[in-house]
Amino acid sequence: MTTSLKERLRAGDKLAGALVRMPSEDVVEMLAVAGLDFVLVDCEHGPADVGSLRHHIALAQVHGMPVLVRIGEGEHHLAARALDQGAQGIVAPHVESAAEAEALVRAVHFPPLGTRGFATYPRAGRFGTVTAAGHRAAAERSTLVIAMLESPAAIAGAAEIVSVAGIDGYLVGTADLAASRRDDDPSVAELLAAVRADRGTASVARVDLVSGVDGAAAAFGGGAQVVVHNVADVVMRTFRELSLH
Repeated sequence: MTTSLKERLRAGDKLAGALVRMPSEDVVEMLAVAGLDFVLVDCEHGPADVGSLRHHIALAQVHGMPVLVRIGEGEHHLAARALDQGAQGIVAPHVESAAEAEALVRAVHFPPLGTRGFATYPRAGRFGTVTAAGHRAAAERSTLVIAMLESPAAIAGAAEIVSVAGIDGYLVGTADLAASRRDDDPSVAELLAAVRADRGTASVARVDLVSGVDGAAAAFGGGAQVVVHNVADVVMRTFRELSLH
């Protein structure tokens, strides 16, 4: 079996992926051919259709590219179905507390760590052709869980959130962070600096959403282990440049 994203992170690798919204099958394939480490399919701000999601996962895996799925807030059933279809991990928005992180972990991991329903016959179990023990071991080896911190309260509780067993990393959603903060809260820049300086978050991977190669270099240089390029931003910047006369 190929090395999973989770194993690569634990080995200290730096990873670069891209965020796409469905339907984007051609884009997924282009990202794989281009050599990105993974694709993050956005079901929070894109159509959360499991059938279409399955097509994206299958197409990416033809090229050996792992898929992560961003679910909507509290969509634990979608997370389990995405993993059954072969996704390697889940990015969960609006994780506000350690209790919510624990609920997320329970939803995406098989017992004893979690309570996710177990079956080998979905796509991830090669349609029942793997043993139960083999399927359980593969899931434990590869299931990656990234918590999104998107409010001042989540930033304040970041160390407790990421200390939950089964949380592998965090991503600060700066757009929601800006939208949720009040006038008397620290600025977004100050909140970002605080969570990145917090020793309690150093035990897990820091994931940054970036814009372009310069942004990726700055993120890696500043301590991120994973960067995610926003494909919509990349494409729109290119289209705007093409429209200049």
